[in-house]
Amino acid sequence: MKLLVLLSRVPFPLEKGDKLRAYHLISRLARRHEVHLLCLSDAPTDPAHVQHLASFCSSIEVIRLRRWQIMLKLITAVFTRLPVQVVYFHHRHAQRRIDAAIDRIKPDHVLCQLVRTTEYVRRRYDLSKTLDYMDTLSKGMERRTETSHFYLKPILRLETRRLIRYENLMFDQFDHALIISAQDRDFIYHPWRDRMSVVPNGVDMDHFTPQDEEPRYDLLFTGNMNYPPNIDSVLYLVQKVLPIVRRALPNTSLLISGVDPSASVRALAERDPLITVTGWVKDIRKSYAAARLFVAPMQIGTGLQNKLLEAMAMRKPCITSALANNAVGAPPGEAILIGEKPEEYATLIIRLLQNPDERERIARNGHDFVRAHFDWDRSAMDLDRVISGQTPTAPGLP
Repeated sequence: MKLLVLLSRVPFPLEKGDKLRAYHLISRLARRHEVHLLCLSDAPTDPAHVQHLASFCSSIEVIRLRRWQIMLKLITAVFTRLPVQVVYFHHRHAQRRIDAAIDRIKPDHVLCQLVRTTEYVRRRYDLSKTLDYMDTLSKGMERRTETSHFYLKPILRLETRRLIRYENLMFDQFDHALIISAQDRDFIYHPWRDRMSVVPNGVDMDHFTPQDEEPRYDLLFTGNMNYPPNIDSVLYLVQKVLPIVRRALPNTSLLISGVDPSASVRALAERDPLITVTGWVKDIRKSYAAARLFVAPMQIGTGLQNKLLEAMAMRKPCITSALANNAVGAPPGEAILIGEKPEEYATLIIRLLQNPDERERIARNGHDFVRAHFDWDRSAMDLDRVISGQTPTAPGLP
């Protein structure tokens, strides 16, 4: 099959969740199909990254979106019903290049990741196409609204309503729809959402393996540190949880590791000598190996937290929220620990830091759970069945 894949970012290097999902699924689909990759990019692309992707894709084309073009386009968002998430990525010059690529390649199927890319092909009724929603963006925006400043709430509420409408509309305009978790599927408002295929992420167990290294930090948080749910989570950890922990364990240290830390995240290390903010690291496994516990008190956001899967694969005991674990599905108290209030998170952290045997039990069970339930090869096979028409999603049919 000639498969054309349309992404809102170049899926390498793997420092963000959408890139990780796209990379692992596409690289496996390329073993069975002729994959042609079209990527939008709002920043310069390293030719080495494109060359790496070309090692398994039949063709790859990167369409640059200039920042000035994006800013001009966003002004028009006031006069449209499209979500800002869509307006940001949709441009006439990119449309022309994508249309030309479709005419040249003549794909048997088109796979779009995120509703950010769907405007380019939604009216191509001659194409067989699948939408990977990945996350429910409308629900994530709704949760951000609840914790945002008062002056942002009206804007975010408007974006939430637009996303709900657009997600429902795209459901009817694509042949197949898939999403990362059952929790996210249930956040879609469409009456036929049960027809969506749930295709979870995996974790590379050969890459994320336990390391024989003495931890230098007590706690760890990783992720894209310019992403609002991650910023919110780490601020919650530092401002509300860590002070309680330090009443019992005054020297508790924290490593915050991940690409593009915001000013508010960088400031945490400037104010506290026991907090380290690394920014982007070449090998995130070194960060996992450097800490005793992984703590992710996610309060907002949607989707599947890859950081949890990776930490568990590396045999690190994890503490998180019910919100984050609902997508993972790990048995609470056995393979993962769940907190709700700051006092509960603090109690769990203190318990694990003071009890090596309990740390080992949770870490071992978490590692076994991830190995049994999250596999990229299995997820790619599920996706292959969807795009090949073997999974009867047919969201547009009554």
